[in-house]
Parts: sequence; C-alpha cells; structure tokens
Amino acid sequence: MESTQRPAPQSPPPGCPMHGGRTPLYGDTFSADPGAVYDELRAHGHVAPVELAPGVDATLVTSHEAALRVLQNPGLFARDSRRWAALNEGRVPLDSPVLPMMFYRPNCLFTDGTEHLRLRKAVTESLERLNDNRLNRHVERIAGYLIDQFSALGRADLLNDYAKLLPLLLFNQLFGCPADIGDRLTRSMSALFDGLDVMQANEELNACLMDLVALKRRQPGDDITSWLVQHPAGLRDEELKDQLVMLMGAGVEPERNLIGNALLLLLSGGGAGYGLRIEDALDDVLWNNPPIANYATHFPMQDVEVAGYRLPADSPVVISFAAANSDPALTDARSTLSKGAHLAWGAGPHACPAKSPAQLIALTAIECLLNALPDVTLAVPAESLEWRPGPFQRGLVSLPVRFSPAPARHPAPGMSADQGRPAAGPVPGTAAPHAPAQAPAPAPANGRKQKGWWSSFLDVFRL
Repeated sequence: MESTQRPAPQSPPPGCPMHGGRTPLYGDTFSADPGAVYDELRAHGHVAPVELAPGVDATLVTSHEAALRVLQNPGLFARDSRRWAALNEGRVPLDSPVLPMMFYRPNCLFTDGTEHLRLRKAVTESLERLNDNRLNRHVERIAGYLIDQFSALGRADLLNDYAKLLPLLLFNQLFGCPADIGDRLTRSMSALFDGLDVMQANEELNACLMDLVALKRRQPGDDITSWLVQHPAGLRDEELKDQLVMLMGAGVEPERNLIGNALLLLLSGGGAGYGLRIEDALDDVLWNNPPIANYATHFPMQDVEVAGYRLPADSPVVISFAAANSDPALTDARSTLSKGAHLAWGAGPHACPAKSPAQLIALTAIECLLNALPDVTLAVPAESLEWRPGPFQRGLVSLPVRFSPAPARHPAPGMSADQGRPAAGPVPGTAAPHAPAQAPAPAPANGRKQKGWWSSFLDVFRL
C-alpha cells in the first residue's frame, strides 16, 4: 500500500457491484444474509463501494490483509471524523441514522496521535484496575437479579430481558453510580439503543454523566469513574464524560450481541446438550457472527491506493470485521478457530482495550443463565428469528425462550411494567411484540419518583 496522486484505476469489470453503483448495507436483504453480500463484494477485490445508509457513501474493506493494512497504519489513515469531506460539504443527511456512530467526539475512539495516546492511557490503565474476581461477582449478582424477574414465568426474551440489561446495569456498578444517576443512565442509554427520542436521550445521558463526574470529584470511590478522575492524564470534566460515553457505547451494544449470538448458537445447532462449551460458542461467534460486523471508520489523510483501488482523501473507509474473518485466505486459521487471527477485537492502535473483561462478562452471564434454567429452549425455530437492520452491528431483534418455571431467589420490591419489568403475556416473538426494556415512563400521579432497574437492584442487594 502506498500513497498516490495517480488517477483512479480503470472501471471495474461488468457484473462487479462497483459497476452498477454502491451496495447498500442496510435493509432486510443485508440483515437477513450479510454473508452473501460480503461474498459478492469480495469476489471483485479487497475493497468495495457501499452505502451505509441512504446518502452515506463509504468504502468497505473486505479482505483480512487489507484490513490489517488500514488498521495498523495511523500515519496514512486517521480516525478523526472531522476530516470527513462529504459531511463537511453538506452532502451527508444530518438526520442519517448512522451519524451517531460516526460523528467526532473527543474520546480515544475518534482521536489520533498524542491526544489519542493520552486518552487511551487513562482508559486502559483504569480498566486494568478491574479485578477479575470482583467483576465476576458483579456479573453473577446482576445476572441472578435479572433472571429472577422472569424465572417464574417460564418464558422470556433473552435479548431484551437479559442480554441488553445486564451490561447496562453492570456499567452502573463499574462506574459507581448512585441510585438516581444509575436509573437515568440506564433509561437514557436504553432509549438511545431503541431509537426513542434520541435527541432528548442524548441530552439526558450527557447530563447524568456530568453529574456523576462532579460527584466523583467530590466523593471518589473504588470505581472506573473515580480512577479516570484521579488519573495523571488530568482529564477535564467534558473529557471524562466523553470517555464514559465511549466505554458504554463500545461495551453495551457489543456485549449484548456477543451474549445473544452465543446463546442462539448454544440453544440451536449444537447447544450445550451436544457438548459445545460456552468458550467454544463465544469463539465461534467472534469468528463467524462478530457482534460489531462493520466499523472502525478511518479517513485517508491523502489519496491512497489499496489493492489497485484509489481511496480518496478524507472519505470514510469502513473495516468489515465479519468479511475479513471469513476471508478464504484464512482457511487454516478458521479451521482451528485460532483466537489470534480474527479481527472481532480490531487491531492496531485502536484495538479494543477490554477484550478480556468482555469475554469474562459474556462467559459468566451465559453460565449463570444456563445453570439457573437448565432446560431452556428456543420458543420459535431459529430460522424465524429476525436480525436488527443496520450496517454496523450483528444482533438479534429478540430471542424468545421457554423453560420450566422456577421461583425467584431474591424477591424484589414491585416495579411496574412500564418501567421495563417483563409483564405477563404471550411468549415474546410469537405474538405481541415485547415492550422495550426501561422505556421512559410518565411521572406517577402521586408525585413520587418511580424506581428504575438500578435503584430496584440496589434495594434488593442493599448496596
């Protein structure tokens, strides 16, 4: 790969997706079978022109070799999306659903050079203070609490009742959130992921995290927020808030999909009853169904040629972790599911700094569920399950299951269904759609605050 100012290569051959326009990475066709789309794109080169959303053009890197070249060359490819020419020139719709994942924020995900090193050092050194035994205890406690909310029903939606809520509550624990701030944080993050009044949810998220930062400056504790506040990098309040947003955004969505996709594998083709270990299921997902399928957007700092194609300066180049992992060049590595070869955790200076905690969280969450509900089975055929649309994530819409009812181990104070507690009704996915967990609810008529997931959890465990 080398920088170049030469004209663009010749037009692609007839039949190539490049010849007839850009391939959309959204809609039902892509979400139903992204592998077929990657195969079509890969057949015509290492990179291909795609459309992330209507009016949002990008180049998708589909080969393992080319992906590593981009990820490991910060001198040629920047992460700072303020370089995005089409956005700066008004050629990108400002209401596009993909912009929240691509807009610049002053955190270590969107910065380069010395600023990136300063911010990443604060984040990685704070994460390194997490103790595996302590993290495992947190996950077990939260998992048990969530399972109690539906165990007596004999049915659940393991996406919305479990895999989605567990990382949200866990971050409340790791950030050291008191009850009120934790409820606001869970509610706003859930609304953002569900697309419910996104602007208001984003404002609430920023406000509650700024309140948390102010609290930890006054009263530091044994938590990630306090460790970031105390780090020698000397992060300002806004910087602290943006690192917390990044940690939640980079942790909650991928963790939900990792847990959900592994549970699907265990409960369908070769479930735990067939001898597939949870660790093997997680490795299989990271190779074949990575939670974040396409991301790590880079911007060439000048015109760059990759595998015979010119990538214009300041245009988005998206790495397809899913396509790179299924690259035929990795046949030997794929045959053994070698942990070191797949790109689910990224590579280079922006590689995920928390892959060990993330795997421990998923492993413990799945173990807790299968131990508590040993006869859990899918409530619908696996092939009928729907995948969420969009270019970045690979996650299910729902994962309805059935099991023998079991009594709750930790009876909890009452919480109304409109606050997210699963309500009695049809099995999710078989009739009426399941209500989004932790959706914002109107204020009660008596003027008292409603309890959310986090404050109710704290009540149960007296934390």
